[in-house]
Amino acid sequence: MSGSIFCIGELLIDFFCTEVNIDLVDGKHFEKQAGGAPANVCATAVKLGGNAMFCGKVGNDPFGHFLKQTLEQSKVDTSMLVLDDKHPTTLAFVSLKANGERDFTFNRGADAYLMDREIDQSKLEECSILHFGSATALLEDPFQTTYFNMMKSGKETGKFVSFDPNFRRDLWSGQVSNFVQLAQKGIMLADFVKVSEEEMEIITGTKDLQNGASVLHELGTKIVAVTLGKEGTFLSNGQQSDIIPSMEVKSIDSTGAGDAFVGSMLYRFGMVPNPKSIMEDFGKLKEMVVFSNKVGAFVCTKVGAITALPSMEELTKNGISM
Repeated sequence: MSGSIFCIGELLIDFFCTEVNIDLVDGKHFEKQAGGAPANVCATAVKLGGNAMFCGKVGNDPFGHFLKQTLEQSKVDTSMLVLDDKHPTTLAFVSLKANGERDFTFNRGADAYLMDREIDQSKLEECSILHFGSATALLEDPFQTTYFNMMKSGKETGKFVSFDPNFRRDLWSGQVSNFVQLAQKGIMLADFVKVSEEEMEIITGTKDLQNGASVLHELGTKIVAVTLGKEGTFLSNGQQSDIIPSMEVKSIDSTGAGDAFVGSMLYRFGMVPNPKSIMEDFGKLKEMVVFSNKVGAFVCTKVGAITALPSMEELTKNGISM
């Protein structure tokens, strides 16, 4: 289906400690929420009016069924969500300490075991945009191999490939150099790459936006978006570059804002018959980033990730349009 987005990655349960300034040793009260960056991207695109399919693996357990229901309530196509009878749903436990640092523990489960043979290639072929934004996919096999095989297939068949390396320091302790190598491999295969300032510096070795973008372009990607928080987004297509300001809001919870930005960009790419045809149209790309910045900022005004995502009607009521 033209304009459809195929997102692959982790879908997991985030257990957030509701007690303030406490570590996981002493925390007693936790709130269950659906998590996983690719799932957030999927839900954003669909909430705005697009079509998106999520591909990943969860346990065939109550948590897995909760996650499946959450995506389906958001109208995301879950026909490529695999329920695993052997491995439990992946869980993350998070609390916020007094110094602002997170106390984090990660119990990885089913998402690590997605295999090539479980991918329905006919469904993959229906989609024009493939998004790879998993925080866990680069960690280990078998999912790592499945992930890169799909990226290579997408590039070889002319799909528009989007990549967000989604660095999580908690997951890569002592292995940052390995992350850099794998992230660069993904960037070589992508048409559109979104990174944070921290990710750009880790991957390219420079804090300078122009120089960092140049390194990413040299690796192979055509469009680079560096999210700068409240300052907006640095955009480059290798020929032109600019910082596109964000919308000023009173931020309550920034969870999922970056994913909402990516989902909005992919939604806009999906509106073009051939997304690759506008990669050199810097004016059009800027227009798309202006809109996506606003969606990301709007998400910060609510608590949660998927639950905070706005519909196009809600955006219009708040003066945000395409």
